[in-house]
Amino acid sequence: MVSPLLILCLVLPVLLLFFLRQRGTVKNHSFPPGPKGLPIIGNLHQLDNSLLYLQLYKLSKKYGPIFSIQLGLRPTIVVSSPKLAKELLKDHDLEFSDRPKLLGQQKLSYNGLEMIFSPYGEFWREIRKISVVHVLSSRRVSRFSSIREFEVRKMLKKLSGHASSSKVTNLNELLMSLTSTIICRIVFGRSYEDEGTERSRFHSMFNECQAMWATFFVSDYIPFLGWVDKLSGLRDRLDQNFKDLDKFYQEVIDERMDPNRNTEEHEGIIDVLLQLQKERSSSIDLTNDHIKALLLDMLVASTDTTAATTVWAMTALLKNRRVLKKVQEEIRTLGGKKEFLQEDEIEKFPYFKAVTKEVLRLYLPAPLLVARETTEACTIGGYEIPARTIAYVNAWAIHRDPESWKNPEEFLPERFLDSSVDFHGQDFELIPFGAGRRICPGIPMAVASVNLILANLLNSFDWELPAGVTKEDIDTEMLPGLTQHKKNPLSVLPKPGI
Repeated sequence: MVSPLLILCLVLPVLLLFFLRQRGTVKNHSFPPGPKGLPIIGNLHQLDNSLLYLQLYKLSKKYGPIFSIQLGLRPTIVVSSPKLAKELLKDHDLEFSDRPKLLGQQKLSYNGLEMIFSPYGEFWREIRKISVVHVLSSRRVSRFSSIREFEVRKMLKKLSGHASSSKVTNLNELLMSLTSTIICRIVFGRSYEDEGTERSRFHSMFNECQAMWATFFVSDYIPFLGWVDKLSGLRDRLDQNFKDLDKFYQEVIDERMDPNRNTEEHEGIIDVLLQLQKERSSSIDLTNDHIKALLLDMLVASTDTTAATTVWAMTALLKNRRVLKKVQEEIRTLGGKKEFLQEDEIEKFPYFKAVTKEVLRLYLPAPLLVARETTEACTIGGYEIPARTIAYVNAWAIHRDPESWKNPEEFLPERFLDSSVDFHGQDFELIPFGAGRRICPGIPMAVASVNLILANLLNSFDWELPAGVTKEDIDTEMLPGLTQHKKNPLSVLPKPGI
């Protein structure tokens, strides 16, 4: 595949004259400072998608908690402090309520027919209402607790087999399998984990979807060079992924609408959405495309973030044995040494809850919040921000702000024991799920799943590293994508605990 940036370098000399003649951006001294870029491509050549959050963090140390970069022809600002995050996500939430229209995200979301990537407006408000009331409400989340508990019990049984045979366990693989099974049963009313070819098809499609969401398309930032995406093969790759996903969704919809299907299957979110479509009770005339787009939100956002967060939690605990021992003692003491902990029992573990907050602070699966775009001009941090400016909030940097956190790089759950700081969008020093009107509405589902899985892993087993591996050998490198997975698998040895 031809590199898009290589192609850009080849055509730059030809386009330089065009840029100089058509230059539409006048120097604005009230715009945030930032690194100088090249004509036309701006700073694109300096950025690495897989390390973007870290690169932006380093730039904030040089240019300040609000700075600018030029993504092709698109002006962009980056905010890296709690104070400025509050300005952007609360004080000027309305002005920053839109999303930039990026090709991969728009294509795979049926041009924004869902919550995450849809433009701000009446449609977004209605589709979010449908999701929050009918799909992600606390009542609905509670109704799915039996599925979560059943699948976690199965996982623990599998781990017991590993423990009895001293088998090394790949936690990344195990937890991705678990969370995808849980989410598929919740969304589709069935699992694809035991179906061989179908399972492989399912995982490959959604892995590719994640990659396409995070892929750099030249046309997003330099529209008149959109042909580069075709030449590089990215457009064909995106189109194929969309066709594969669309075919899969349609098969699922047809299956659920078949009057002869197995009615003993559990009701899934897809059934709820199909019923809403049938009743026409919403101001939106729900089509199959709306339903498919919403299914994508549920599947990709829920599966990846839950698995990644749990892997990062175990990574942090294995690198901090003091915390691991302390949280296990609390769980086993307050949990009454039960073989299995149910969701409602986990609420009484204060140190465990502090551990999960500290994990979300240091190892959040989404270091950069999903990009926003201004609907109109406003002022942030004393700078004038024009309409149609892309805005990134670097949560990774905010969670390491030394003015908010003492010893910010240290994994120290005790900091939350006497603190009211929480992650529901009101405390801007801790925003793993975002804040404002576009905060992630799936917090109840995410928290319930992570807490159940992690508490039972810590309750049922003691954890050791394979022979010859030390805690210093456990890396924290991340894979590129909207959700940051641990790059190298976390391999561990489970030992019988209680």
